[in-house]
Parts: sequence; structure tokens; C-alpha cells
Amino acid sequence: MKSTLFFTLTLFSLSRMQAQKIFAVERGYQADIKVFVADLDYKADLLVHKVAADYQAKGNEGLWFFTDADYQADVTVFFTDHDYQADLIIHFVDRDYQAKWRNKSKYHLLIP
Repeated sequence: MKSTLFFTLTLFSLSRMQAQKIFAVERGYQADIKVFVADLDYKADLLVHKVAADYQAKGNEGLWFFTDADYQADVTVFFTDHDYQADLIIHFVDRDYQAKWRNKSKYHLLIP
């Protein structure tokens, strides 16, 4: 019984840690990370696909759901004007299967 409960709690906490519910803030100092949107995919650290519902934003693989309020988000981001200002460079893709990390060394940035 204890091992089942421990396993369930561990799975729940791991899934919550890697969810990608995002809220975009208006000021850089309010953000957990600063993000720049690249015009071409090869320039990006992460290829991101915007999903329509929060339950689709699972894992840390670039499926992002943008929330309406900061308290609903796991990570807050600020979109910068230049790539040198950003912690993470992303590129938006059209399909969910295209979302992926191109630079895994920045994976930790999206773990709350």
C-alpha cells in the first residue's frame, strides 16, 4: 500500500514538474525566463507548438499552452526583441509532432 501511494505521488509530481503552461508577462523582471522567437527553426533551442487546451501541454517537449493568468502557469516568460537578451530561443511550428528540443542543455529552464 505504501509503495503504491509513493509511486502515485512520484508520478504526479514528475508530471506537474514538466508541464508547459506558460504565461507571457509584460516586463522582463517579472519572468522566470526570457525568450526570443527566431524566424527560422535552425536558430532555435526549442521548437514550440501552441496547443489549444492545457491538458495537451504535457512533458517538456515544446507543447505550450498559454494561460490567461500568471497563477495558472508553471513558467512565466518575457518575449525579448533580440536573441542576445534571451535565455532561450524558440521557433513556433505548425504541427505538434514538430515540437522538440534542438539544444537539450537548456532543458532545465522550463522546469519550475
